[in-house]
Amino acid sequence: MDIKTFAFAAATPPLSVIAAAKLAGISPSVDTSLSPDSSPTFLFSNGLKLHGASVLLRYVGRVANIPNFYGQDAFEATQIDEWLEYVPVFLSGPTFENGCKYMDQFLEKRTLFVGHSLSIADVAIWSSLAGTGKRWESLRKSKKYPNLARWFNSITEEYGSAINEVTTKYTGKKSADPSVAMPAVADQVKTVNGDLSAKGGSKSSADIDLPDAEVGKVCLRFAPEPSGYLHIGHSKAALLNKYFAERYQGKVILRFDDTNPAKESNEFVDNVLKDVDTLGVNYERVTYTSDYFPELLKTAENLIRQGKAYVDDTPREQMQKERMDGIESKNRDNTVEDNLKLWKEMIAGSERGLQCCVRGKLDMQDPNKSLRDPVYYRCNPMPHHRIGSKYKVYPTYDFACPYVDAIEGITHALRSSEYHDRNAQYYRIQEDLGVRKVIIYEFSRLNMVYTVLSKRKLLWFVQNGRVDGWDDPRFPTVQGIVRRGLKIEALIQFIVEQGASKNLNLMEWDKLWTINKKIIDPVCPRHTAVIADRRVLLTLTDGPEKPFVRIIPKHKKYAAAGDKATTFTKKIWLDHVDAASISAGEEVTLMDWGNAIVKEIQKDQDGNVTGLIGVLHLEGSVKTTKLKLTWLPFIDELVNLTLVDFDYLITKKKLEEGEDFMDVINPCTKKETLAYGDSNMRNLQRGDILQLERKGYFRCDAPFIRASKPIVLFAIPDGRQQTK
Repeated sequence: MDIKTFAFAAATPPLSVIAAAKLAGISPSVDTSLSPDSSPTFLFSNGLKLHGASVLLRYVGRVANIPNFYGQDAFEATQIDEWLEYVPVFLSGPTFENGCKYMDQFLEKRTLFVGHSLSIADVAIWSSLAGTGKRWESLRKSKKYPNLARWFNSITEEYGSAINEVTTKYTGKKSADPSVAMPAVADQVKTVNGDLSAKGGSKSSADIDLPDAEVGKVCLRFAPEPSGYLHIGHSKAALLNKYFAERYQGKVILRFDDTNPAKESNEFVDNVLKDVDTLGVNYERVTYTSDYFPELLKTAENLIRQGKAYVDDTPREQMQKERMDGIESKNRDNTVEDNLKLWKEMIAGSERGLQCCVRGKLDMQDPNKSLRDPVYYRCNPMPHHRIGSKYKVYPTYDFACPYVDAIEGITHALRSSEYHDRNAQYYRIQEDLGVRKVIIYEFSRLNMVYTVLSKRKLLWFVQNGRVDGWDDPRFPTVQGIVRRGLKIEALIQFIVEQGASKNLNLMEWDKLWTINKKIIDPVCPRHTAVIADRRVLLTLTDGPEKPFVRIIPKHKKYAAAGDKATTFTKKIWLDHVDAASISAGEEVTLMDWGNAIVKEIQKDQDGNVTGLIGVLHLEGSVKTTKLKLTWLPFIDELVNLTLVDFDYLITKKKLEEGEDFMDVINPCTKKETLAYGDSNMRNLQRGDILQLERKGYFRCDAPFIRASKPIVLFAIPDGRQQTK
């Protein structure tokens, strides 16, 4: 059965498969007409097809006439599978250098990644590094990762004539300095396309550059307001700053935009710092907009003296209407002396001053309403969380941001496209202030289905007891989703796949949780639980009279997960739903034990199963049974569990403009189920992730303390289960 055609998208060629096929001497006809979101495909001479880069790569590995190309035994083949699964994670965007560091350490005492001969793991990793162009080349020449460079050079020297031809042919037309590695296993980690070109092609995040950026001179800032914890939307901004800083060998300043004392607190500052650390964002220093309050005051006063700003006592609602209608304020042409007099009243926080604000004198007839004399300063008598009651006036974000960006040496200000209309205002303020121009770089705001991201709305849920705090697992905050069981690697990969696209995104949570599952499933230990409600006892008449214990692996394919002790007894517990599905005389498989035949089913007057009687049939084949059942021994050492599942906080996928979120609040968002677990779960620590066989993935939120206090496990979505 020969491969007739190898089809893939010209925009996303699967380099690793192409290179492996070249080395194996496999040369089918090539069709590059597939759409960018289609999986690479092998079409065989008999009409059959295989899809997906990882599948094709493994197929080539199996059929190639190259010794041990897919490992010399099952263990090496599994090691190769592990590398193929993690290469896209290691070499994606912000995690690129971390991946290089990990692989450099791995190769410290090894010649190749698996075994002692070239494997498809080596081909996949080499192709991914080569596909990044100058990004890897600069690191290779810098000798920062000597072991990885030594391995790369040896592969190039020995096999370069074949695989260099592949990379030259399929990456030669890409930009000279692509920003992320081309996935070695394209179907596992697909780059989400960004802006579409005029010719119908696409730009991935790999093709997006910061305008006028110079390597070594880029300075960025991540500037959250300390009015809440960071959420998944902020994560995109933080990680894009991190990514571009790493790409251009620049730096990131973490700046707290603390210009509104009514909303801000030290609690939020502390937790934002915690969240940034969790995201792995390295910053040069922490600054605060409030550090610049003295300079901002002088700057505002200078604008007043220059006639570029004025003090206005128009009531807020009237001012908003006048701005919408292009009507100039009655105070717009006040004298400098009158403005300075009112400015002093504002600084003093007097009754008169509280009626006023400072507005920039820009253009009240401009079609862009953000230029219609925006507010620069407001009076606010509330004490500031950092500097107390020193000031009674505070700058607006719109005024402070362009000034502080310029003063701190920011070269590129990354901000979401929802601020697009305010870009002209940003540049006009910098022009009036006479400071250097900062380049604004836009990306799309990240929106999630069934989710509110407004900090005002999230605060409402906290204050009204609808959640248990900002780290509640129902919350889209970084702490909330991590507590739910999300790995930061999954979040990074999720963000990187979107790139810096300016297209509006309404993303499904299932996509994020699917990525997460691929990360946790290969390594998390397996345990067993039985739901407490109406659990059923199965008595095995020929079962062991005396309980005995076997030591079995917690994960059959990942030895590092460790071992667990499983007790085998004459009586065992089953879930009621499993017991109810068994027919008299049916043979079933008891997982990690063997087959049994259920001889008798006991029921109560309502027809509910209350007990089962059966016999072991350990010589029976597990392939012939319909039911594969989890079970627990009838012993006192079982632990009490509370399994907690969560639903979305709102019932509507997307809130429309002006729609009140309170009209679509989900009345029931938390479900607790009592269960029993195997005794090995006494060793769980808070934060541990595990799989309960046939029940899904869970994160331990409250570990074992004493027998009377249940272990609390939070259910982790796997991307397939319908949360609603």
